Amino acid sequence: MRKKSREMDADFALEVLRKAPYVTVSMTRPDGSPYAVPLSLASVDDKTFYFHCALEGEKLDCIAHNPKVCLSAVTKCAPLVGPDDGSFTLEFKSAIAFGNAQLVTDEKEKIEAMRAICVRFLPQHMDAFQTSINRSLSRTAVVRISLTQPPTGKRKEYGPDGKEIRGNVNG
Repeated sequence: MRKKSREMDADFALEVLRKAPYVTVSMTRPDGSPYAVPLSLASVDDKTFYFHCALEGEKLDCIAHNPKVCLSAVTKCAPLVGPDDGSFTLEFKSAIAFGNAQLVTDEKEKIEAMRAICVRFLPQHMDAFQTSINRSLSRTAVVRISLTQPPTGKRKEYGPDGKEIRGNVNG
């Protein structure tokens, strides 16, 4: 990382990955070309993320060919005029992580993964969860991404005093 003053720790990066409405998951197609898609992920711990998809398609083809993936996410992304020097800039919080993706075949794990996704994105509709699982589980694939190393984060953010916040501080 070029600007070490913006580097943030794994806890910060995990928070960004958990708060971002979409996380871009980058994969490799069987022909070797890149494939990246924004997905709605949910985590169950500091190393495990899940997404769901159709039972067949490009994501699953990529994972079958090469399970290595890269996750990237950005939150608090806002263009502004820098308060200290008037330059055009961007405030942001970002994270990157690397892992291995695997199709979940255990039904209990699939249901718990779907529950985590629903709790994250539709907590107010959990009363309909079981009905949805009964109707759709057999036609839904679930993919587990296991991080292979701690994620890293980066931020550019200004404090109330107009100065750029430096250092490895969560927030």
